[in-house]
Amino acid sequence: MNLVEPPSCQNTIVLVGKNSHGQWVAREQNGLYGGLFVSRIAAVRYALFENGHRPEAIISSAGLLELDLGTTPSPSDPAAIQVTDVRPRRAA
Repeated sequence: MNLVEPPSCQNTIVLVGKNSHGQWVAREQNGLYGGLFVSRIAAVRYALFENGHRPEAIISSAGLLELDLGTTPSPSDPAAIQVTDVRPRRAA
């Protein structure tokens, strides 16, 4: 028997993008769930599973998208989504 968790929420937007270390991130808009992935495809599959297979509720981030599981942001907190326009720095 294969047990699978049900989707976390049916009416949420999931952001998909890369973090400052170049890893793929999928994160619910309010920070309720998320994860780090080795590929964009894996991040999108996770996002689809968690949002009830609604591709229209997945947003690709052009900037950096960091995953912070240390705090639980308020759904009404506009700072909950930390998408920045800073590009990763590389050592010479």
